[in-house]
Amino acid sequence: MSQPFQFKQFSIQQDQCAMKVGTDGVLLGAWTPVENKPQQILDVGAGTGLIALMLAQRTDASQIDALEIDVAAYEQCVENFEQSPWSDRLFCYHASFQEFWEEMEGEETYDLIVCNPPFYLPNHKSANPERDLARFQDALPFEHLIYGVSKLLNEAGHFAVIIPFEAETTFIDLASRIGLSPKTITHVQGNPSSAVKRSLILFSKANVAAEETKLIIETERHQFTPEYIALTRDFYLKM
Repeated sequence: MSQPFQFKQFSIQQDQCAMKVGTDGVLLGAWTPVENKPQQILDVGAGTGLIALMLAQRTDASQIDALEIDVAAYEQCVENFEQSPWSDRLFCYHASFQEFWEEMEGEETYDLIVCNPPFYLPNHKSANPERDLARFQDALPFEHLIYGVSKLLNEAGHFAVIIPFEAETTFIDLASRIGLSPKTITHVQGNPSSAVKRSLILFSKANVAAEETKLIIETERHQFTPEYIALTRDFYLKM
């Protein structure tokens, strides 16, 4: 077994997961607003379980559910949950999102749904089908994601997602068609001179004007900005 990725309050085994711990997942787990004290949380496409674990650390949510379609990643997510300090609040389902929301519709709603969705287009496919499943939008098209979220999000709930900046307009348009509006949008740049690469977006069912902010990760290579340090210092060992 390879060495786990060690955070301050938990560790992540990831040798069975196609998608390893990365900046996108850490960003979403640390950035997602939790001021409304969500009690029921759902992580769609959990992978290692990183985002669910970060939210377990950040909140007193009584129930944090996670979904993972790849069997090896699912088993590793369960292991990471069981080894964490919050194992009694974390549960992972082995299912697709469509299977899950069809089963749960009318039975369960969530205060907060989070997703770091696959977003690479099929013409970039590799020879690794597990990695492709984790990375590619055809495994979880944006339309399916947004529609399922609309079925499971309660009226006062929030949906947080990280997507490529170039997909932002399309994603917001799709969400608006089923009554989800952006509440907060944060554009992420690697450094001050680089282009915006990612959009962190918080949606709700309330139609409000979106607050837009910017986050720069580094001033130069391995020199992190105060904003990024403040966002991630509760998690990374060396922050």
